[in-house]
Amino acid sequence: SKQNTPPLLVSACLCNLYCRYNGEKIVNDAVLDLMRQNRVLPVCPEQLGGLPTPRPPSERLGDKVVDPDGNDLTEAFRRGARETLTLAQTCNCRRAVLKARSPSCGANVIYDGTFTGKRVSGDGVTAELLKANGIEVMTEEEL
Repeated sequence: SKQNTPPLLVSACLCNLYCRYNGEKIVNDAVLDLMRQNRVLPVCPEQLGGLPTPRPPSERLGDKVVDPDGNDLTEAFRRGARETLTLAQTCNCRRAVLKARSPSCGANVIYDGTFTGKRVSGDGVTAELLKANGIEVMTEEEL
């Protein structure tokens, strides 16, 4: 039954919630359909890590996460990733739908840290931690 099905972990910004770095809301019909049909656990790792909304854009640069001024935001991103993993494990989530190309949530492809729109292979901080702990991660673009 649906009661016994683990909830799907979903980036909160895809759920029409106010948490995206630029404060803009995203309405994603595929995600909203999922929300209506399934138990969904919306999370924003960046807010869980203590970052405000809105906030400067950030990108992953090697092992660090930086904003365009070069400020190191890595610890907030790591904290948010750990909190997200805690929620996922507590709720027995096995799958996640996360925001494509985000420095937290991006899966397989992210921006390269130069703020020029260049993309590289890699995962956001949260996506990487979830995958390392056996949670299947996809982006909204793969739905």
